[in-house]
Parts: sequence; C-alpha cells; structure tokens
Amino acid sequence: MPLVAAAVCPHPPLLVPEIAGAAASELDDLRAACDRAVARLLDSGARTVVVIGADDRSADLDAPFRGSFAPWGVPLEVRLGDHPDGLVGTDRLPLSLLVGAWLLDRQPTAGTRGTDWRMTTVGADEPVRTCVDLGARLGPPEPWALLVMGDGSACRGEKAPGYADPRAEAYDEMIARALADADGDALLGLDPGRSTQLRVAGRAPWQVLAGAARATGGTWRGELGYHAAPYGVGYLVANWERS
Repeated sequence: MPLVAAAVCPHPPLLVPEIAGAAASELDDLRAACDRAVARLLDSGARTVVVIGADDRSADLDAPFRGSFAPWGVPLEVRLGDHPDGLVGTDRLPLSLLVGAWLLDRQPTAGTRGTDWRMTTVGADEPVRTCVDLGARLGPPEPWALLVMGDGSACRGEKAPGYADPRAEAYDEMIARALADADGDALLGLDPGRSTQLRVAGRAPWQVLAGAARATGGTWRGELGYHAAPYGVGYLVANWERS
C-alpha cells in the first residue's frame, strides 16, 4: 500500500473566514500554510486522498461527504466527491473532517483531478496500537496520500480553552520536531493520557500517520510549514514525502 505523501493541518473552525468574521486576518498565515500543504499533497501524484481526523469512534465514512458549519454559527455547507442521485453518503462530518473537506475544496483543481476521496475517523481515545494498525490498513493498493487533521495542546495560556498548563509548550515543541523530521517513532511515543490532559486533538491521527508511514517503509522527509498558538491552541502544519 504505497503511501506517497502526507499533509498535517489543524482544524479550528476559525480557520474559515466566514466564521472568523472581522478576525479572519488573524489566521491568514495559518490559512495560507494549510493551503500550501494541501496543494503540495494534491501534487504528489496520488490517485486516492484519505482524510483522517479524530471523533468519538473509529469509522470509515461513506461517500459522498457533506457537512455544515451551522453549529459554529455559519450555514456554510461543504461537499466533497461525486453526488449521484440516490446515494446517501455522509451528511454530518465531524469538525476535523469538515475542515479537511473545506481545505480540499479550496484547491482550484481539486474537483478536476479524478481523485478518489476517502474519509476515516479515529477514536480520540484509541490506544497507540490501534492507531498504528489503522494506519497500516488504511490505504488502497494504488498510490495514495493522507491528509491528517489535528490540533496540538489547548492549554497554552490562561485564555486557552484548557487554561494554562506548564507542560503544553514543551509538548507542542516535541510534536513540531517530530513532524519536521518525519519522526514516526516520536509520534508513537505520545502518551494518550497526557495528551488528553493537555486537550490535544491530534494525538490519535498523528499516530495513524506514523503507522501508515511505517507500514509503507522507506525513508521519509518532513517539512514544518507552521507552528504557533495564536489562541492558546497549538496549530501545526507539515508535509511528509518519501525520499
């Protein structure tokens, strides 16, 4: 199962300008970094793009994929994939996959490539071994790419959603190094308990990425495109490609 490339992006709803409103410019740099990472992913030559994000359980979702940002105050709908009449598909994407679909839909050529889109959730509390196994069986036989959606710690300051935790910055720095170095072993070393305490949404999806890269084998190179915590939440953007 030749995984050829991966991109890592966060999924704050404020990434969507219609939701952020007058504050949209505050995340211009993050939005641009995500756009670059996704464009690079789509240029990898992969025929299938799998989007992985955390939810309350692990599941392969049915195409076509639809979702709305109405729960976040804006009735903005996102659709990904063909929508033939009579095919129900998935119409309530979790936030992680909803933002992933929105990022893909922003790419001007995303709908003209003949790409096979797939979406999968991983349970936020899944143990490491389960994440590794999911990554190992995730892809199709043909070359495929992986879009990994997940936030870092939400405890980066007193105004952060999880308030301030002195361990949070070091945690996010370690993730940044692992993503920059394409270090799957470091990602697999993340402790689920500590990650939960720091309100990390990306732990399980990142470990799925590590499992997929390990199953594919070969040498990987990483590039970190963004690392900051503008609202007290660690946001990281990266690309992985086979050397």
